[in-house]
Amino acid sequence: MNNTFTQLKKRKDSLDKLKEEVAKNKVTFQKDERLWAPTKDKVGNGSAVIRFLPAPSGEEVPWVRIWEHGFKGPGGWYIENSLTTIGKDDPVSKYNTQLWNTEVKANQDIARNQKRRLKYVSNVYVVKDPGNSDNEGKVFLYRYGKRIFDKLNDAMFPEFDDETAFDPFDLWTGANFRLKVKKGDGGWPNYDKSELDQPKALKKDDEELEEIWNKEYSLQEFLDPSNFKTYEELETKLNRVLGNVAGGPPITEQEEIPYSPTTTQPEPSPTVDSNPFDSDDTTDDDTMGFFEKLGQEDDESDD
Repeated sequence: MNNTFTQLKKRKDSLDKLKEEVAKNKVTFQKDERLWAPTKDKVGNGSAVIRFLPAPSGEEVPWVRIWEHGFKGPGGWYIENSLTTIGKDDPVSKYNTQLWNTEVKANQDIARNQKRRLKYVSNVYVVKDPGNSDNEGKVFLYRYGKRIFDKLNDAMFPEFDDETAFDPFDLWTGANFRLKVKKGDGGWPNYDKSELDQPKALKKDDEELEEIWNKEYSLQEFLDPSNFKTYEELETKLNRVLGNVAGGPPITEQEEIPYSPTTTQPEPSPTVDSNPFDSDDTTDDDTMGFFEKLGQEDDESDD
């Protein structure tokens, strides 16, 4: 028996050293401290008063739109921003088109489950946060969904003649937003009862308003191509999640088509489904955060 092997046998700290190495390389879910979300109680209810802020310095729009995917396959979770956000082809959108065009119901159901979800990001000023008073008087980024954006849009484009249009993002003529969240169907948060107050200045002193405005975060960074994975990286992740390592994932036993996201596919017939690839999901802010936590192990395995 050689000396090297003898030394290996006598080592008693090998497990501890292995644990140290694992700890060094462990990837953990880290919250972006710039992002704010309402605190919910054990039942899933919560409330807060926030003010949506105007576009930050050097930018023209007070929000950015981000398309996201969050679904689970045989190989784990797929939680990623869609490249369609920045006007590029995305492997999930390509694959969903292929599924839809088979005209097989089972395939179309899969495509529906893998739809894009639209989210918005804006700067907000927290007026009142009963769940965490330390947040009050501070500027944060807030990620929210279509339901809340529709309420802001209704203020800008009122439906009835007796309603006066106003800019809910304006510091002087905007309005506080009363955020009310309840646990809805399926356990997802529901924001239906949220509403805008009557328009009024956020602060009376322009110097205070300027100070708040100067604390805003850039929104355009969310659209920086460098913050998106490449098509090839997303395609590799999609193949793994769908349980496909070589070739294309099986679609159904009734009809199989190869997974070929680079192939141009015809547009689906609008008479079959008015919106087959975009989710009508109206859940807000923390949906993708929930998916991200569930998919943490998937992200670790990518490294």
